Amino acid sequence: MKKLYYFSDEKTQFIEIKNLKSKLFILLPTIIIILGFIVFSAGQVFETNYQKEHENLKKKVDEIITLYKNLNTELDSITSKNNSLRVAVNLSPLSKDEMQVGTGGGSFDNSIDFLSGKSNVKLNEAASFVDEVTRKLSFEKAQFEEIKNQLHSNRKLSACLPAIKPCGGDLSDRFGMRMHPILHRLRMHEGIDIVTNIGTPVHVTGDGVVKFTGYNGGYGLSVIVSHGYGYRTIYAHLSKVKVKRGTKLLRGDIVGLTGNSGLSTGPHLHYEVEHNGVKLNPEHFFFKKFNYIASLNNN
Repeated sequence: MKKLYYFSDEKTQFIEIKNLKSKLFILLPTIIIILGFIVFSAGQVFETNYQKEHENLKKKVDEIITLYKNLNTELDSITSKNNSLRVAVNLSPLSKDEMQVGTGGGSFDNSIDFLSGKSNVKLNEAASFVDEVTRKLSFEKAQFEEIKNQLHSNRKLSACLPAIKPCGGDLSDRFGMRMHPILHRLRMHEGIDIVTNIGTPVHVTGDGVVKFTGYNGGYGLSVIVSHGYGYRTIYAHLSKVKVKRGTKLLRGDIVGLTGNSGLSTGPHLHYEVEHNGVKLNPEHFFFKKFNYIASLNNN
């Protein structure tokens, strides 16, 4: 064994360490005991910290599961209410199959396969709820978008419907079969007649675009308005037209003045409502909610 030396400050020289083996043999057990104690203490501290962290993790996972369970219950409630909203905006309610937004394993399953025991079960449960809630949120977002679009369409339709009486005056001849006052033959009266003085303002009954103005056979001076959604209205026997072809109109705008033009026995407005080429009874479209416009007509 090579000789070992140490430097002595007192003697200012290197001194040989004698009986090194015997000294190492005496010190070795002490060193082993000290190292063992250090390792054991460190292990105890690590195990204690690990147990503490493990309990904290379990607590957090339990909290997450509870939160997602509550959120899942709220989403089920929203889905149920959505069906009422769908019916309210004239959409078909969802079937039970459509309301089942999918089943199967969560998207996090593979990332927790390294775990075992109860921790694995807890994390799988949390991942399952996260996956289910994510699917439901996407589903509900799509449903609300559809309802929003339908509501927008309904509002446009509501504005376009020929929903008011076009001018002040009393109804004379109504919609249906009648004896024609001039031809003296039984014929279908495809609109209604409103008796009023010449020059009474005639209001368009819904939002639309002017498609025709001018003389139109027995209808005399007339205006035809397209409202979209298959609806068209005709205002006939006018004395004056106030709009041009292509003009965009809002419900209540004046299209002309009543008169006695065309095949007519006296001053009145002949008014028709047509849907997809079929003549309809205009009185069925006089909705109470639009009475404020009707009151303008009578002024």
